[in-house]
Amino acid sequence: MKRVKFGFDIDGTVTCPTSYIPYLNKSFDRNLSLDDIKEYSLLPLLNITEEEFWKWMDEHEETICRQSPVAKYFEIIFPEWSNKHEFIFVSARRKYLLEATHEWLEKHNVPYSHVELIGKHDKVSAIKNLKCDIFFEDKHDNACDIAEECGIPVILFDTPYNRDPIPENVIRVNNWLEAKEWVNNWLDKKAKETQ
Repeated sequence: MKRVKFGFDIDGTVTCPTSYIPYLNKSFDRNLSLDDIKEYSLLPLLNITEEEFWKWMDEHEETICRQSPVAKYFEIIFPEWSNKHEFIFVSARRKYLLEATHEWLEKHNVPYSHVELIGKHDKVSAIKNLKCDIFFEDKHDNACDIAEECGIPVILFDTPYNRDPIPENVIRVNNWLEAKEWVNNWLDKKAKETQ
C-alpha cells in the first residue's frame, strides 16, 4: 500500500486539550477545568474582548506551545504509523511559532514531512494543497468543513467544546487508542481495495 498522508492539527489534538487551562486559571484568577469549556471561543467564558484575548495570547502563546504535554496515548501510537506513512501538521498557530513548533515535535520525537502554520482556522485549502488522505482535529466546524470539502475522513477528538452533531465522515473518538483502532481498520480496508 502506498504511503498515506496523515494530516494533524496540533493544539488539543496532538497536544493535551487541557494545555491552556493552567495559564488561563493563573492569568484570569479562575479555577477552570476542561468540562467548563463548552464552546471553542473562550471570550464569553472569560468575559473578555477579542483584543484582550489576543493581548493575552501574545504574552503566553509561545510558552504554552513549548510546554504543552502530549495528548494521552499519542506517543505510544504514532511510531506505528510514522514508520509507514507521512505526517503533515496543519495548525491555526501563527507563523512566528514555527520554530517553537518544530522544536516541540523534535523534543517529543514526532517525525514530520511538513508543518504548515496558517494563522487562521480555515484549513481546507492547505489540506487540499498538501493532499492529506485523513485528518485529525479537535475543532468541530473545522472537522466538518474538512470532511465535507476535502472528501476525507476526519477523526474528531471529543471535548466539551465540540459536541455538536457531525457528518458521516467525521469520526468522534475519546482518545488516541480509539483513533488507532478506527484508523487501522480504515488502512486495512484501503490496502484490500488496492490489491
